[in-house]
Amino acid sequence: MTTQDNLTNHEVTICLAGGAVLGPFNATWNQDSGGDVRELVRQYDGFLQGEKQSRFKFHLHDTYTNTVHTLILNFEQVTGICDHVRLRSHGNGN
Repeated sequence: MTTQDNLTNHEVTICLAGGAVLGPFNATWNQDSGGDVRELVRQYDGFLQGEKQSRFKFHLHDTYTNTVHTLILNFEQVTGICDHVRLRSHGNGN
């Protein structure tokens, strides 16, 4: 969902080796304010394509609850990341 402030709201779930799951975490991202939700996905995608992991700490800002989730991840233990973004409906103006 995108709000009037041009925020993009994500729901991020991280799957770990052995079957554990972290999340889901609500996270907000926009062009001007903090949050590492998009960088987390970019870094993990690069790791899967053979790049060495260069970053381990990510901050996911949740504007709904006014909290920040700090994740410290070793991508060798991550089996998948789901970044769910609710898109605006064109029919009803939401």
